[in-house]
Amino acid sequence: MASAADLKKAYEEWKEHCKNVQSMTQLSLKTSKETPVQKDKRIKYLLSHYDAFCEYYFPHYLTIKDKVTGAVVRIAHNAPFHSKAAKLIRENANLKAVFQWPRFHAKSTHIGVFIPIWLMVMPEPLIHFMVTVNASEDGAKKLLGDLQAELEFNQRLIADFGKFKNLGSWTDGEFKTQKGIKFLAVGRGQSPRGLRERENRPDYIHIDDIDEDRRCLNESLIRQDVEWVWSALFGTMDAGRGRFIIVGNLISKCSVLANLAANKKMHVSIIKAVDKEGNPVWPDKWTKEEAQDYAETVGYRVWQKEMMHNPINAGSIFRHDWIRFKRLPRLEKYEMLVCYTDPSFKSSSANDYKASRLWGKIGTELHLIDCYVRQDTVSGMVRWLYDLYERTRDRVAISFFMEANFMQDIILDEFAAEGNLRGYQLPLLPDKRKKPEKIQRIEAVSPLWERGYVFYNEALKDSPDMQVGIEQTLALERGSRVHDDAPDADEGAIWYLQRDTRQATFKPVLVPRPRPKNLW
Repeated sequence: MASAADLKKAYEEWKEHCKNVQSMTQLSLKTSKETPVQKDKRIKYLLSHYDAFCEYYFPHYLTIKDKVTGAVVRIAHNAPFHSKAAKLIRENANLKAVFQWPRFHAKSTHIGVFIPIWLMVMPEPLIHFMVTVNASEDGAKKLLGDLQAELEFNQRLIADFGKFKNLGSWTDGEFKTQKGIKFLAVGRGQSPRGLRERENRPDYIHIDDIDEDRRCLNESLIRQDVEWVWSALFGTMDAGRGRFIIVGNLISKCSVLANLAANKKMHVSIIKAVDKEGNPVWPDKWTKEEAQDYAETVGYRVWQKEMMHNPINAGSIFRHDWIRFKRLPRLEKYEMLVCYTDPSFKSSSANDYKASRLWGKIGTELHLIDCYVRQDTVSGMVRWLYDLYERTRDRVAISFFMEANFMQDIILDEFAAEGNLRGYQLPLLPDKRKKPEKIQRIEAVSPLWERGYVFYNEALKDSPDMQVGIEQTLALERGSRVHDDAPDADEGAIWYLQRDTRQATFKPVLVPRPRPKNLW
């Protein structure tokens, strides 16, 4: 709970924001001289064109100012994903959706301010009771304060749709308009008791940044939060009728957002800050150079988590600056190729990851050429290996290895069944090494990354398999419970690639031993 001083500061900041809203939404001379017919025509157009609606009524949100002078540099027009989300929400009265957008991409602004106001000023209001939810009640109240500032001080909204202000205040976490549209702020885990007793149940629930880094480390707490969302929060709606929306960026795979996005009934919108070429998906917001500068400033892990929905937990063995990419040569150039597979014990897709990693040796360098790291069935893994073999068998020879302990009947049966369908059997070799403890083995090869001998295939840099493998590698540390199938497979492949090198380098020299004299 915020202190009295914090509340006072928040209220002063809100009043300053209201002054800005009021000054930035003054009517233009042209608008003030409209005839009633012209005004109606303009309003109808704005209501049917979301982008124009935002630019006319909320210019104070869309201006990009110079950080030094404060002068307006450009207008940040809506991105296509903003408009698509607005259309989806308007056209689906019983929508259940996850909007997984990066930081600074106006998810709270659109889902929590622009779209609700757009829906409520329709000739027939499409929203009657909105609930804003945040990790804390104070956070929810602050979000609600942004919306109330528009309803009370936005001169363009008031001129076109009349006064909204009636009872309540965002500082109390609740208010309603003159037409009886209600707004309520709720913190995570807070009992929304009383919502069911009112004449209108919530028909627009907006869950905004409910996850926190520290809380995501505790799976038990996340399960409790998810249960609260579905039982206490979703349960306040009229048998699930209404718009139920969660927004945020994926800060952890163990999070409320991730759990809700995995629900098959949820529509999921995933927007990453930049595309594969590094171009911003919202070019009016920032340039490619600005995005690159930000990524370099905050670092790889923060950029991936906050902007690309790829949370990577820091481990203690590998560092992200050791992950190097390069354009790889043709397969025929490699001295040796090894594909090592760590299949995990169970065949269900709900269990551990299965990892197959194709490595090549060329000179002193080791290259990760292709990879498969998925929560998949054994048959899915087997098909990938057969496909890899068929793509390469006429060009190069690849040694396929799997740890002998994993080559149980169920796995060998899958290989045999796939081989029978294809008319041949994959030449799979067992890894019969007497191996040290797993982390010890992986630690032993980590200096190869540190000293710059290891490179990953640049062409697969953004593929899910590559990214999951990197995430597992960087998260690895002693005592952790993270998945380690990819780095385990890497160690196996590298051991075989370097085996011949070690034998050649350290080939023993045999010297005849002198025969001992006969002492008897």
